[in-house]
Amino acid sequence: MSSYSSKWIKVSEPVPHVLLIELSRAPVNAFCTEFWVAYGKLFDALTADGYDVRAAVLTSAFPKYFTAGLDLHDASALGSSGADTSLDAARASHSTRKHLLAFQHAIGAPERAPFPVIAAIHGHCIGLGVDMIGVCDIRYAAKDTKFTIKEVDIGLAPDIGSLAFLPKITGNHSLVRELTYTARGFSADEAREFGLVSRVVEGGRDEVVREALALATFVAGKSPVAVSSAKHLITHSRDHSVPENLAYTGAWNAAALMTNDIRDGLLATAKKEKPRFASLTVQTKLPKL
Repeated sequence: MSSYSSKWIKVSEPVPHVLLIELSRAPVNAFCTEFWVAYGKLFDALTADGYDVRAAVLTSAFPKYFTAGLDLHDASALGSSGADTSLDAARASHSTRKHLLAFQHAIGAPERAPFPVIAAIHGHCIGLGVDMIGVCDIRYAAKDTKFTIKEVDIGLAPDIGSLAFLPKITGNHSLVRELTYTARGFSADEAREFGLVSRVVEGGRDEVVREALALATFVAGKSPVAVSSAKHLITHSRDHSVPENLAYTGAWNAAALMTNDIRDGLLATAKKEKPRFASLTVQTKLPKL
């Protein structure tokens, strides 16, 4: 997996088909542009290459910080055009919008991945960290986690995903507005109460990573066609009406039900064996254009 690791992201495969993705930009995982670009490219590369990933755990290498959010010393991370004063207001705004959309696209990469991504959160999860975990399929938090939607304290509205995801995740617009307007911190227990995380694990980094890897390993033993299809259809359901999702699911499963995974799973069950499923993807080299 060394080929997928980069300067500030460590990728390992502790269990077959299960990846552990560790953010490791010392000292607090503050995100500069180079960092978030590499983050988005990692997930997109795994998908494009057809690597047989069936579940991934996203965490931090540093026990006290999941991430401190944006690197405020990096002007490009804030979308600033730096010393270029030759642009008029319209062109400067166009340039900033392009930067923000690229940022959103990179942080949204886990949702595009065909495999589930489980966030194992611990320590401080500040600002951009909340954007990042909102995109993940499942969120486990260590008891020591402290969350903050921090952006208003630096003079901007959250713009990389929190305001899009949190109202849908929690269903509590009042609380989302309160946490956003005040930038007050909240605990792992409160995050579970309003639905941001599904489990609080006693302890810190090591404990929550252990639990997340156990979940990822369990999920990785399921049919990759079924899990990937379910992920896609749940996301579609979030963004569409019930009749639209039912119609779309009918069309999707008309193809997905042709999988051999159903046969293989039933045969393994009959023999009281653990099923072995083929990779979801086939590694192919695309022609150079």
